[in-house]
Amino acid sequence: MSTMDASGDSGTGYAVVVPTLVRDTLADCLAALAAATGPGPEQIVLVDDRPGPAADPGALEHPLTVLGDLRARTVVLRSGGRGPAAARNAGLRVVTAPWTAFLDDDVQVGPHWCGGLARDLAEAAPDTGAVQGVIDVPLPGGRRPTDWERDTAGLARARWTNADMAYRTDVLRQVGGFDERFTRAFREDADLALRVLDAGWRIRRGRRTTRHPVPPAARWVSLGQQRAHADDALMRRLHGPDWCAKAVAPRGGRIRRHATITAAGAATVALAAAGRRRAATVTGLGWAAGTAEFAWARIAPGPRTRHEVTTMLVTSALIPPTATWHRLSGLWHHRNAPAWREPTA
Repeated sequence: MSTMDASGDSGTGYAVVVPTLVRDTLADCLAALAAATGPGPEQIVLVDDRPGPAADPGALEHPLTVLGDLRARTVVLRSGGRGPAAARNAGLRVVTAPWTAFLDDDVQVGPHWCGGLARDLAEAAPDTGAVQGVIDVPLPGGRRPTDWERDTAGLARARWTNADMAYRTDVLRQVGGFDERFTRAFREDADLALRVLDAGWRIRRGRRTTRHPVPPAARWVSLGQQRAHADDALMRRLHGPDWCAKAVAPRGGRIRRHATITAAGAATVALAAAGRRRAATVTGLGWAAGTAEFAWARIAPGPRTRHEVTTMLVTSALIPPTATWHRLSGLWHHRNAPAWREPTA
């Protein structure tokens, strides 16, 4: 079948939902989807999640034109800046296809993605609730990757990432969709997958491929990423203390070190203010040793340029207290969080 033909098999028909902040990458994402060979989507649901009513609708004009004939199958919704989980739920509400494939707006599907997805769905057993795509993160050649590039490359190994993930639509509605309390693009995918698995469904990895370039980022991006520790606190509340093992996620051993380093730093300040110089020196050395170990763990695998080393040194001093704050605030904020139930209209 041609790229623009929707699948004639009602069991493998699919819609594509793309939450977006209308970044520059959106046009490339949609152009790659339009160019991919194989049975095309029955629907494309583009969910504009820019906050506020003042978002310029004209910013979507160019991305929509690259869809070509698929433009006629495309619906544009607004979700009001409530985060990717809420945006995906908004898209899910209008999907009529048996399968819903989620793509991030900064990925580029492979040239045969539509055919690969159709094959993945056709091969799904009746008890398979979702099929994950294969993510490729191209890294620069000729030098070691930066801390940010290594972090992005982790998507290639991540379980259940929504960069390219297809769920049975009925399964998504059965479990209530995405938990909208995850307002960042972090852990909302693992939370959904664990609830799908708990409902008795299987999730398997398919063979279709999607490219996820490393996006540009501000120099101090790693500080903002520490908000993820609040999301981890919500995961612990919802899925228990062993949620890392269930989600096949790295254990949070570093957060304990961050707390220790933060405590040593706070003790140093308090002891120095109290005039206890010898004790302050001991705790200060502990703080310095912990910070140095953390900084070197981030510097050693990287390119070790002056810019990267300086960035790692500064952020390695600031990350422990920032991470500890977000962890503690998350534990408090989510201390009584109930199981997710999608709000009724």
